[in-house]
Amino acid sequence: MNRPDWFQAEEALQQIQVIGSDRNELVNIIGHVEGLNCIGTGTDAAVFMYDGLPQYAFKMYSDHALDKLENEKQVYEQLKGLPYFPIYYGSGRNILVISFEAGDTLLECLEKGIPVPEQVMLDVDEAREAVLSRGLNPRDIHLKNVILQNGRGKVIDVSEYIQDGNDNRWEHLVWAYHNIYPRIKGTPISPRMLQTIKWGYNQLDQANVKMDDLSKKANRLFSRFMK
Repeated sequence: MNRPDWFQAEEALQQIQVIGSDRNELVNIIGHVEGLNCIGTGTDAAVFMYDGLPQYAFKMYSDHALDKLENEKQVYEQLKGLPYFPIYYGSGRNILVISFEAGDTLLECLEKGIPVPEQVMLDVDEAREAVLSRGLNPRDIHLKNVILQNGRGKVIDVSEYIQDGNDNRWEHLVWAYHNIYPRIKGTPISPRMLQTIKWGYNQLDQANVKMDDLSKKANRLFSRFMK
């Protein structure tokens, strides 16, 4: 049986260590291999691309989060065939292999002033419905997990879909898109400002926040920006 071509990157990947912590901090990466490039980090894993295999993204988990790799693998298998998510190709001991999805995240769109069409929001709504139809729970959908790709929306992180509960992050983002975003659409926002907004949002009890409270806090934050 022939091995998939993505195995060409396995030797390089195994020369890298991804170190996690129990304090919900971003992982640390130890080692460097020519041709292997980190394109993103999270609290459980780092994502790499490998020269010569640009169609793949390699998500390498830290040893303390291997159970989450298994969960994400299970989710991708259940989402097979849906166009809203990356394609799942396979996995190794601590590696998940998916299709590389080009485009700017919604966070990057805000930073660069790239207008986000409403079609992106509609696509994510459809994606959420499709996830529910597969018996999973579409949660943890936020600015870093949605890509603007050729005018459409694509969701790139499904790791929490096996968990229970609604974190309301997408509902709040939809509200902000319709109530706040029209005031700033097409205007670049500094990372510092976005961090301030994130901090303010995190002060709220996100599971029980009332939209009136969210509106007041958002208007206070953006009134500083719009002066």
